[in-house]
Amino acid sequence: MGDRKIYSIRFNQDHGCFTASMENGVRIYNVEPLVEKSHYDVEAVGSVASCEMLFRTNIWAIIPGGMRPKVPENILQFYDESQKKAIMEIKFAAAVKSVRFRRDKLVVVLPNRIHLFSFLQPTRELFSVETRANPKGLCEITPLQNSHRQILVFPGHKLGSVQIMELSSTFQSYSSAPVYLQAHKNELACIAINQQGKRIATASEQGTLIRVWDTSTRNQLVELRRGTDPASIHCINFSTNSDFLCCSSDKGTVHIFAIKDTNLNKRLSAIPTAFIGTLGKYGDSQWALTNFTVSAESACVCAFGPNNTIYALCFDGTFHKYAFSAEGICHSEGFEVFLDVDDDDDRF
Repeated sequence: MGDRKIYSIRFNQDHGCFTASMENGVRIYNVEPLVEKSHYDVEAVGSVASCEMLFRTNIWAIIPGGMRPKVPENILQFYDESQKKAIMEIKFAAAVKSVRFRRDKLVVVLPNRIHLFSFLQPTRELFSVETRANPKGLCEITPLQNSHRQILVFPGHKLGSVQIMELSSTFQSYSSAPVYLQAHKNELACIAINQQGKRIATASEQGTLIRVWDTSTRNQLVELRRGTDPASIHCINFSTNSDFLCCSSDKGTVHIFAIKDTNLNKRLSAIPTAFIGTLGKYGDSQWALTNFTVSAESACVCAFGPNNTIYALCFDGTFHKYAFSAEGICHSEGFEVFLDVDDDDDRF
């Protein structure tokens, strides 16, 4: 794809917008309707590894990358759409791997350390914490200030573990006794958190299972089976009400699971009950309520829209919208090549 190569696709916090970070710059889109809202070329922002939005505000952060970055990989730049320019940058000791925003907090993930800042007025560091080697930049923060729990989650020091850190808007520190849960036996590949901060979902590099956890008790709530063959899971997301969960991988398939009423999920009903008992945990597996295939073997990210709809954004530049029912019926409601959609002069 040359200059149109996509390095990352990121939804904003309410899944109403997304960014496409590319070799030739960055593009920002509205989802419903699908419209390109902003387009910054490589001369303006350089080639971009990732771009993170702050809800629908004018503020977004750029992580440099690709072949023609404008600044070194250890500098995080902040742009103001209304001013059409960078308004701030922060320099770190190592390459920036990911960024997470909240209206009052900024999280910056380095290969072995996470920094937490107050944001935006003023922007100052509250603390930093050393982590396990984290080349994917895995980290999530409760997205809403009024969420039930205010937490930060990221890979723990032990292989396959997750550290849960309680955040406080008034106490600018963190507990000296870290809280962990042992999520998997292998390295983590993906972490997600729901809007209320009550649930997290995890997947390992094996990519066959997704586990959902209660953040208060650290108990496993449900284990979901994506498949039997290994896969690289690129994205996990909860629905707004946390009734459903979706995941996408390099297999080009998006899986949708029920996590409130798990009886909706599929089981191995075609296998005789007596035989299922000999399969151990595999026989008790919960399979997706439904799934759909997007571009063959194309990596994608996914998120829920309103009224049991789901969006899949693929790294080949395609947009897919599907609707699903509690009975497991799934059908396409839209397809576009988002890299080719027309610009819109309106701004956020």
